[in-house]
Amino acid sequence: MASYGMNDVKNGMKILVNNEPAIITDTEYVKPGKGQAFTRVKYRQIRTGRVQEITMKSTDSVEAADVVDTDMQYLYNDGEYWHFMQPETFEQVQADKNGVGDAAKWLKGEEQCVVTLWNGTPIQVTPPNFVELKIVETDPGVRGDTSGGGGKPATLETGAVVRVPLFVGQDEVIKVDTRSGEYVSRVK
Repeated sequence: MASYGMNDVKNGMKILVNNEPAIITDTEYVKPGKGQAFTRVKYRQIRTGRVQEITMKSTDSVEAADVVDTDMQYLYNDGEYWHFMQPETFEQVQADKNGVGDAAKWLKGEEQCVVTLWNGTPIQVTPPNFVELKIVETDPGVRGDTSGGGGKPATLETGAVVRVPLFVGQDEVIKVDTRSGEYVSRVK
């Protein structure tokens, strides 16, 4: 497996830290007035999302992670695993609850997702930025009731709960931003 010297590391590189894949988010080269130069590296663990920092001497090296981001289509959930298919080769992979994470509440079927594979195993699923989902339960909006901020909770067909404006009713299809979990618009 390839390894990078401390002078080669850059933001966005995928490396192994304690046998876990991570993405470098920030690097800082430090040359103190006295002593040896070092590089301070901030990274985010792909599996947990935790941000940590390591300090390395210029002679140290880090291993490259065998991490691949692949565009895949979500097929279905069998209760234990979420199944994804690569559209070109029809190759299928299955991800467990840890691999899918919070993306599960935005997946209903046939969405194009980015699946991060590590040694052939899905470790992270990124849903599309916007999804169109049907509201299955929400309180009816009362005309003129806008003193409380003008929003109400709505349960979507996938089980996710988002705040929607008062004029949006049950059985309507809405567009939701999956990055923030916020209502964007109604779908005509």
